[in-house]
Amino acid sequence: QVQLVESEGGLVQPGGSLRLSCAASGILFGFYDMGWYRQAPGKQRELVAVIGTGGSTNYADSVKGRVTISRDNTKNTVYLQMNSLKPDDTAVYYCNARRQRLGSNVPYNYWGQGTQVTVSS
Repeated sequence: QVQLVESEGGLVQPGGSLRLSCAASGILFGFYDMGWYRQAPGKQRELVAVIGTGGSTNYADSVKGRVTISRDNTKNTVYLQMNSLKPDDTAVYYCNARRQRLGSNVPYNYWGQGTQVTVSS
């Protein structure tokens, strides 16, 4: 059974920092691209950052320079370090694990339950 368990988010003041973690089980972690997505009220889920199996990273323009994604394959965990947080960063943050399925266009694709991050004074 695949599980992606995010750490607790929380309430952060504007300009503050927060680190999220996501512990994976039930998958060969090192073979998966790992990502963080977020969904704000009334908006679609959007990519925040992704880290490939080789460590390459990609960030949404809205978070570049403020957010760092990293992974520890020995702990089956992916992290999202967020700095200089803004009220617009308020959302439910979801962990994602994805890999291509051999011989198919449908990838393996798993989601965590999500964790609320609220940026407010």
